[in-house]
Amino acid sequence: MNEKYLTVTAITRYLKAKFDADNNLKAVFIKGEISNFKAHTTGHLYFSIKDENSKINAIMFRTKASKLNFTPVDGSKVLVAGHISIYEATGGYQIYVDEMLEDGMGNLYVAFEKLKKELANEGLFDKNHKKPIPKIPKRVGIITASTGAAVRDIITTIKRRFPICETILFPTLVQGENAASDIVRNIERAKDYNLDVLIVGRGGGSIEDLWPFNEEIVARAIYNCDIPTISAVGHEIDFTISDFVADLRAPTPTAAAELAVPNMLDLTKHIDQLAIRLKEAINKKINYQKLYLDALKSSYVIKSPMVMFENKKQQVSLISDKLNTLIIQKVEKEKEKLKNIKQSYILNNPQNIYITPKESIASMAKRINELFYNNLSSHKTKLEYLKNSYVLTNPKVLYKDKEVQVKNIASKLDLLNPLKIIGRGYSVTYNKNKIVKNIKDVKKDDILNIKVNDGIINTKVIDMEEENGKEI
Repeated sequence: MNEKYLTVTAITRYLKAKFDADNNLKAVFIKGEISNFKAHTTGHLYFSIKDENSKINAIMFRTKASKLNFTPVDGSKVLVAGHISIYEATGGYQIYVDEMLEDGMGNLYVAFEKLKKELANEGLFDKNHKKPIPKIPKRVGIITASTGAAVRDIITTIKRRFPICETILFPTLVQGENAASDIVRNIERAKDYNLDVLIVGRGGGSIEDLWPFNEEIVARAIYNCDIPTISAVGHEIDFTISDFVADLRAPTPTAAAELAVPNMLDLTKHIDQLAIRLKEAINKKINYQKLYLDALKSSYVIKSPMVMFENKKQQVSLISDKLNTLIIQKVEKEKEKLKNIKQSYILNNPQNIYITPKESIASMAKRINELFYNNLSSHKTKLEYLKNSYVLTNPKVLYKDKEVQVKNIASKLDLLNPLKIIGRGYSVTYNKNKIVKNIKDVKKDDILNIKVNDGIINTKVIDMEEENGKEI
């Protein structure tokens, strides 16, 4: 029963045989633009060749690729020759390229890369210059051709997703010699319409069809536009200078519309969720306040409010009594001070204030004179004693005593002189310039220097047992 069913491998091999047997596919010449280019480490080249509607995978083996006289990159316009077959592993058909020439339009890609690099160096692509797209715009401007799929997709998507949003179309040339200047003119016009978002784009096409969006004047116009701008040029695989300089890049015009406005259904669901959360928060707040109110109602203070005033009244009474007591004590204390002042000797005998200092001054003057004459008499006595002293009458005795003292000190120092001690038969032993004071200061094989009266004796320490078995 299963005999009529083929395996995937069987059908793929059958189709491959058909492709390989078709003479029309043995020598194929294709013109297109390179995309998804990858140079493998083996030397093989993998890429796609596309036009505005279709694309075909391609492979060029190392032996063929080594003969190329140019470097292929994404966007290069090329003329290729080869044969078409099926790659069994994936079941996809592809062209095996034997020859590849650079088409004249490849110069556009060179110009594209040059301008892209210049504007990037100026900072036109920097993220810090990009403006955020409003979440809920009221008015959206559209700069594109008035006819075609792009404008229809944009407007249809906006009306479907967010019908309350107003759309303003600025019909624009998007292809040809005058397209770039017309795009710039409409960007300037859009500034006068109080727009929240501006979509600039067109449908897919070849690199030459999309070229107006690679012009420098268009890039600078988008950069200088105060309106948040979405670039929607070509298909998802197409990139233009406008995409890099715009505030947001959309892969297609339809995607631009989806990025420009929210989905009304999503907003409605979000609002419903917020309403539910708000209702829950309000109910929670009300229930909390009810519990708080019930707690207040059942509180002792609310049930017996006079108790609070009675407690306060008692506190005030106690404070008042304490304050009265303090005031009375203060008054009595001040009265006592006043009484003492009234009974003081000075108030009763005010003339004594002047008499007492006068007597004190006279007494002090008398005392000073006595001290002065006593001090003068003492110094006179000392002076007479000095004049009659033995030292002043015999000054040479002073120096003679000093001379005897010096001789006595010199004699004592001479007795302490180590050289004198050595001269009497003693010696001093050194071990590495340190004086040996006990046996612990030396060990076996140390070289000792023994200082005697007339020289130095060098000796070496050895072990020697004596009769009592002690070591020396």
